[in-house]
Amino acid sequence: MSIHSIKLIHFMNTREISNSNSNSSLLELVGKRLYIKFMVSMRCKLIVKSELEKLALNYKFSPHGAIEFLDGLSQEQQSILKNNLSKSGLILLSESESKLIDRIINTIVELIHYSDILPRVDYSEVISEHAILGEESILKIFSDVKGMSILQFIVVQKVERVKELMLYNDISLSEIAELLNYKNQFYLIAQFKKITGLTPSDYKNIKLERMKIVEKYKLDSRKMDSRSNTATG
Repeated sequence: MSIHSIKLIHFMNTREISNSNSNSSLLELVGKRLYIKFMVSMRCKLIVKSELEKLALNYKFSPHGAIEFLDGLSQEQQSILKNNLSKSGLILLSESESKLIDRIINTIVELIHYSDILPRVDYSEVISEHAILGEESILKIFSDVKGMSILQFIVVQKVERVKELMLYNDISLSEIAELLNYKNQFYLIAQFKKITGLTPSDYKNIKLERMKIVEKYKLDSRKMDSRSNTATG
């Protein structure tokens, strides 16, 4: 088993549990990044934003959907937020659960986007055997948070990596398929089209054409600025 698969197993088995202190102050700050279950639509996100603003919290959404509390979050604020969100069917995860979701996401992203060669990991087997947390499976928690299974998330990330390699690396689809452990380039093409609605070649042509338009716009803008500076000089 590769070091990457061992790392993935370790992260999925890790659960940080903080010892609670009944005498701790309600103003004690808790985790700055928390996830919410079932926040999978724009309507849900608007509800969450409304509840956060009612509490005058300074926050932002992370690229993968976590709420980052920029000034921290007190135990009292967390309790109020959790209660208010539950009225709309939304569940605020604990700090330990949120950290685990973060670690799973970061591990998958690191494996797919930052490995020279994607290690051959049987994700299904690894996740199924090592993802249970107490009474509720992390598989279910992840799905409720992201609106997709861990395996679907892996597929989406692989497609994103394919896009990057096509646009910025001079390698063929067959080489990309080998790099990302697809059975063959035809399987890659089928999976890519299922996710994006386009074949890899169609996507690349559209993207390159848009990039040319953007570059032309930037060049024209620089020329106009240069002429303007010359005229006023």
